[in-house]
Order: sequence, then C-alpha cells, then structure tokens
Amino acid sequence: MQVVQFKQFKARAAEMYNQAKYPYEKDKLPRPEDFAKALYTFDIGQNDLSVGFRHLSFDQLRAELPDIINHLASAVQHLYKQGGRTFWVHNTGPIGCLPVNFFYILKPDPGYVDQYGCVKKQNEIAMEFNRQLKDRIIKLRTELPEASITLVDIYTAKISMIANAKNLGTADPLKPCCGYHVNYDHVWCGNKAIINKTEVFGASCKNPSAFVSWDGVHYSQVANQYVADRTLNGSLSDPEIPITQACHKQ
Repeated sequence: MQVVQFKQFKARAAEMYNQAKYPYEKDKLPRPEDFAKALYTFDIGQNDLSVGFRHLSFDQLRAELPDIINHLASAVQHLYKQGGRTFWVHNTGPIGCLPVNFFYILKPDPGYVDQYGCVKKQNEIAMEFNRQLKDRIIKLRTELPEASITLVDIYTAKISMIANAKNLGTADPLKPCCGYHVNYDHVWCGNKAIINKTEVFGASCKNPSAFVSWDGVHYSQVANQYVADRTLNGSLSDPEIPITQACHKQ
C-alpha cells in the first residue's frame, strides 16, 4: 500500500510541478530529479512479527519469515524501478521486550523470559528474522547494482538500552508510561473504561522521559532519541556509514 501511495505521490508531484506558473510555487514541490537523489527509509518487522505472534505458533511464524522479507525486497525493487537509488533499512527490534506481551500474563512460566525479563522465543525469532533480512539485503545489492543499501542494526541499539535501563536513569523498561495496567485490568493510553464500578482513564505518567515504553507497544521519545543517537552515526550500520553520507555512492 505504501509503495502504491508513493507512486501516486510521485506522479502527482511531477504533474503539479510542471503545471506551476511561478517559481515560488515550484519551490514548494519536489523536483522530478529529486526522487533519484532521495534517501528511502524502511523500518521493517515489528508489526509483522507482533501480529504474527498473536495468530500463529512460533513454528508457523518462523516459516513465514522468508515471505515477509521478500515483500520488503519487492518494495525496494519497485522503488528502484521508480528511480530510487539509496536505501536505509532498519532491522526489527527485540519484540519480546514490548510490555504489551505481559499485560495478560502475571507470572510467566519458567524459561518463558530471558535475563532481561523479555519473552525469550519472541526475541529468538526476531533475531532469526534479522539474520534472514541481512542475507536478503546482500542478495539485493547484487540484483540492484546501482543501489546503495544500508542495513541498520536497530535490535542491538534497543536491547542495549533495555539491558542498561537502570544505569541510564529510566524506569523498568517492561512498564509503559501511558495507560492503566493493574493485574488483569488494562485501559489503553488515552482510553476510558469502567473497572469495579469506577471510571478509569488510561493517563500518562508524570515523567515520560523516565520511561522506555510509551504505551506498551511504542517507544517513548527518550528511547527513540537513544536509538537515533546510536544508529544515525553509522556505528551499527552495514556498511558502517553515517546517515549524512548515506546518499553517496557506496
């Protein structure tokens, strides 16, 4: 869907650019040649895997990984045909560390969680997804010889943050800032519900900057800043290149 929307946007932008009568109108629009110079970014995996965990067994989801990754490769190929040449691809993070996994599990069975308190099997599949994604990116580079494709290790940045949450001055990374979550009673961030005949509101915590998770699914602003600080410089990229140089031919 996003690829289709991009194609529509590109065609419409070119049409409006060519119809513009005055320079100030064209200044507000991307030039047709800008699309070949742009950096196309992809963040792949979290929704695919988190939804898969709710509907499939671990073995079934593991079998689906190549198909999910091929969809990503197909999207890159489509944009390449549209003139895109530079791609910045994030792998997926530690899905098993999302607090939503524990909203309905008060006491996990022995072996269910790892040393960080995250769902062990979910993180194992996330790492397998990332291994297969890396192999597919290597193959894409041979299939698209004029493309520059940077693979960014988001997983390492996020698991490092979760492992060192206390040292970083943040709260328990498995507890969200926003929402009401007490035992088996859950009210999502911004919503209301009647619990024990009392109206409960899923409100924000007083200090969001002290939390890793915003609402149990999405990361907080401070967490996203941490990940950005450790990935945009290229230290977790393959090839090891900062985003400021990503549009240069590799």
